[in-house]
Amino acid sequence: MTSASPSGRAVRVRVPASSANLGPGFDTFAAALDCHLEVEVEQTGQFAIETKLPVATGRENLLVRAFERLHAADGLRFTVRSAIPLVGGLGSSAAAIVAGMLAAKEMFSLDVDVSSAASAMEGHPDNVAAALHGGFVICADGGAVRFEPPTGLEALLLIPEHPVPTERARAALASCVPLSDASANIAYAGLLILGLCRGDWDLIARGLKDRLHERQRSHLFPSSYALMQRAEELGALGATISGAGPTVLFWCFYEQTGVVAGALAAEAAGWATVRRVSFSCEGATALSAA
Repeated sequence: MTSASPSGRAVRVRVPASSANLGPGFDTFAAALDCHLEVEVEQTGQFAIETKLPVATGRENLLVRAFERLHAADGLRFTVRSAIPLVGGLGSSAAAIVAGMLAAKEMFSLDVDVSSAASAMEGHPDNVAAALHGGFVICADGGAVRFEPPTGLEALLLIPEHPVPTERARAALASCVPLSDASANIAYAGLLILGLCRGDWDLIARGLKDRLHERQRSHLFPSSYALMQRAEELGALGATISGAGPTVLFWCFYEQTGVVAGALAAEAAGWATVRRVSFSCEGATALSAA
């Protein structure tokens, strides 16, 4: 932790939500979504957190803990707003960590690699990379390769009311998988990336399959999984569990998004909400203070 002198200004940071795995890309693929966390950090002489979110308002707050990995938060007020669901697999923790670290870096002109520091704190790089860089990312060898979303591709989020703890979702996975399943996932991942790069909807649909984690976790969110299995019937290209779930990401060609949204809303009445979002080209951004 550094003790650099304060800059005397306020900093505002905006970070997108993210969806990881994207079907076959377990722990390696992710995408940024147009749904954001925003924090403004101001020097007021007294530490405080102002937010309407149901989160900690002391130093144990995740965003503040991330900030303090780089610089003390003494005398600073954090004003936090977010449209990202706090549970469900939409990268809320990665967004908070990236926001805290980027705010510290910008406010105190620190020479720090936020990507490495945030990934180390989060424990995995996929959500962090998407939150930082925007677009689609492939994580490998400690880094991330980014590419743009194809024009016309939209997302619908099915967000159940009851969360599933990430620890339970991780515990549901096998420590070893059949070679045939691993091989199939490599093929699906190749089809998905090729489809995204070409804007080929048929290839994208063929690539939205998985044998490593989704079925293995399905007992934790049976209603989500059952509806995900009907994605093409409802008019979507396909669907994937977002991160560890239980949120499901329905992939849509924009002309069909409205129809799919209506069908999902009817199916999910009483147990989940449906939200229409874009895949975000823009990653974490430092803005002028309000």
